[in-house]
Amino acid sequence: MPELPEVETVRRGLAPVMEGALIEKVEQRRPDLRFPFPASFSERLAGRRLIGLARRAKYLLMHLDRGFVLICHLGMSGSFRIERDGDLERPAELHHARMKDGRHDHVVFHLRRAEGASIRVIYNDPRRFGFMLLVQETDLNAHPLLAGLGVEPTDNELDGMLLSRLLSGRRSPLKAALMDQRVVAGLGNIYVCEALWRAGLSPRRVAATLSRRDGRPTERSNRLAQAIREVIADAISAGGSSLRDHVQADGSLGYFQHSFSVYDREGAPCRKPSCTGTVRRIVQGGRSTFYCPVCQR
Repeated sequence: MPELPEVETVRRGLAPVMEGALIEKVEQRRPDLRFPFPASFSERLAGRRLIGLARRAKYLLMHLDRGFVLICHLGMSGSFRIERDGDLERPAELHHARMKDGRHDHVVFHLRRAEGASIRVIYNDPRRFGFMLLVQETDLNAHPLLAGLGVEPTDNELDGMLLSRLLSGRRSPLKAALMDQRVVAGLGNIYVCEALWRAGLSPRRVAATLSRRDGRPTERSNRLAQAIREVIADAISAGGSSLRDHVQADGSLGYFQHSFSVYDREGAPCRKPSCTGTVRRIVQGGRSTFYCPVCQR
């Protein structure tokens, strides 16, 4: 499933084309994805202008005029592509074949730019685990999908002090605590594994050990906060990780998977220069965890 860096990469790819554009019409080619589309979905979007694209955790938020927001989730295989005058905006060889299978083009946004350009933004989803919901702007933060989400890992607010406070008293393993969206929003399995490796912390460690009794941050919590911010920033810069179905909005692939230090590297040597360990795989909460038992304590 696409994680935060993949969704942020998609947002950045779509924003120059979609922001400020008029939605002339929307083709809805099936009644549902993971959930049914909102009632009169196409009719309610036609004629609206896209004010801006935002992201919260793993959700893409399309802000429309007249006070509505379209919440989009990519599910396991959802992706957007951009077409202008019938041609893909990037050379075909950069496109993942799965995106171009028209059988899975479920929603087509026909847009008109201020300069007169006609553009199509197409949502493709072979597994149909994604969804689109239309909500009022005033109800957005209270929506069940968004209410209660934790701090964004891209925010400067995420530092050792805040992380120490969020993990205080938690007796669960550190990996499980970080996967809790109420703690840090948008962190998923891949980037939690990578951040813990960078911080030199075991995924088995009790989460509360990153907090002091007097509330001050520990050296471990400072290291982990920095590692989370850095790994997310690096992944966004690399365009995300093209695992299974994920591709960017222009059809090109993400490349952060070529920089994985532990994820999906079971049995490989640890990449820390001074470490003699071997990457190990364990299962936590039904998910694979990859870590180095030598340098992650």
